[in-house]
Amino acid sequence: MQSAEIELKFPVADPEDLQSRLPLLGFHLETPRTFEHNILFDTPARDLRAKRQILRLREYGSIHTLTHKRIDEALSSDTSRYKIRIETETTVADPHAMAEIFAQLGYQPAFVYEKYRTEYSIYDPETNTTPHLVIDETPIGNYAELEGPTGWIDRTLAQLNIDPATCLTDSYGKLFLDWKQSSGSPAEHLTFAEIATPALTR
Repeated sequence: MQSAEIELKFPVADPEDLQSRLPLLGFHLETPRTFEHNILFDTPARDLRAKRQILRLREYGSIHTLTHKRIDEALSSDTSRYKIRIETETTVADPHAMAEIFAQLGYQPAFVYEKYRTEYSIYDPETNTTPHLVIDETPIGNYAELEGPTGWIDRTLAQLNIDPATCLTDSYGKLFLDWKQSSGSPAEHLTFAEIATPALTR
């Protein structure tokens, strides 16, 4: 399935406090807190990164998903506040076979990142859509992502009293590289095993 993905991140100091407020705004829990393991593939020369594309295998609970994302300049030209990408995604029955296919085509694992994700959804009558809010607990901090129409994103930020100036369009790879630079960590991947932080085991 291919679609335009519009999203915005913001840091979350207290995930439990945020979760307690969501039902009051009409959000429904869609997926309880679930461990997520992601592998980004690229060529040794990082050709996909140079083209601002990603090729990802994701393990989310018992579901394995293959995703390709690319920038569409026409969609992004007048909405630079948001991350807008064309996303093509499908479930995968055998991720190990898919990784072997990638290897034969010259794509190798380039970056691994992990998190615990909790998903919420809500019906938005103004746009007749069902946007999502997810809370991600990563080894370097907690973030929420709003994914939906830009007007809904702006209204939800206001309802949550989130300062738009704190919002981000950075990928977790970029956040990890910034964290590495500021912390001096030798970690090569954004995983709980490589980053010595208290285990998130609620």
